[in-house]
Parts: sequence; structure tokens; C-alpha cells
Amino acid sequence: MVLFLIFIFNYNAVAQCEIKNRVQADGSMLYYFEPEVFYSTKSKSLKINIVTDKEHYFVALQPTPFPDKKTGKKIKDDLIIQLADNNTYKLAHYDTQYRRNDSIMQVLYLIDDKDISAFSNYEAVTAEINMAGTEFVRKYNFKLHKNAIREQLICFLKEEEK
Repeated sequence: MVLFLIFIFNYNAVAQCEIKNRVQADGSMLYYFEPEVFYSTKSKSLKINIVTDKEHYFVALQPTPFPDKKTGKKIKDDLIIQLADNNTYKLAHYDTQYRRNDSIMQVLYLIDDKDISAFSNYEAVTAEINMAGTEFVRKYNFKLHKNAIREQLICFLKEEEK
């Protein structure tokens, strides 16, 4: 029984650190995890994951519903995230992308190097996004997978140490 539990624990640890990659149009490589659902209602949802180019770390948001490409490209404001340490962090807008024949919108926000420690130690509580052209500010109180940002960042940092 103990051996079985050890196997399950190790399997979950490995499965949580399943890093994927894709080549960008400019030839650069991005490393990422599958997005986790942080918030979901009948009218809107938000998926989040960590993306890195091995030099910088980004929080990638996939809001639903999302605006059309013309309107979505106007999203330029920073992301405000509150962590469980009761501090708020401002992440600079980096890029807005439409992928898979425009069926997914992804907005990348840069995690400041000085905040990496906080994001790898505390779960996410809320996020505020200015969805330019669609409504004012969307505020999400995270209910699901609050630890996903922290866990994914830890996986990347462990991989970097190797």
C-alpha cells in the first residue's frame, strides 16, 4: 500500500511538470504548460498558464468570451494579480495573440524578475484585466487551481537548475 501511494505521488509530481514547447513564427522557442481553469461561470471563464522563453517568465491568460482580433489587439494595459501574501503585483502587458485559427485569444504578461519569488511561493487570489473595447475591468476571484501559477513556475525553476 505504501509503495502504491509513493507511486501515485511521484506520478502526480511528474505529470504536473509536463513542459511543452512550440516554435514561434520568428523561430524562437517557447516553453509552457497546458492552461488551467482559474475561473468559470456560465458567462465567462479564464484559463492561465506560465510561459517562458528561458529568459523571461510570463503569465498567459485565455479569457472567454474574448473580443474579435481588431478589438483584442487594443488590450495593452497591465495585469493586476493579488497573491495569497495579500500583496498586489502589476505584470506588464507583453503581447496579445490569436491562435488556432483565431479560436483562442491569449494575452501574455511579463512577471518582473523581482516578483518571481512571490509567484513561486504564494497562490493566486484575484486578477484584474482591462478588456479594452469590450467592457471596463474584468475582475476574477479565483476559485479553481489557485496554485497552478506557483506549481508551474516551480517546475520551470527546477528544470532551470538542472
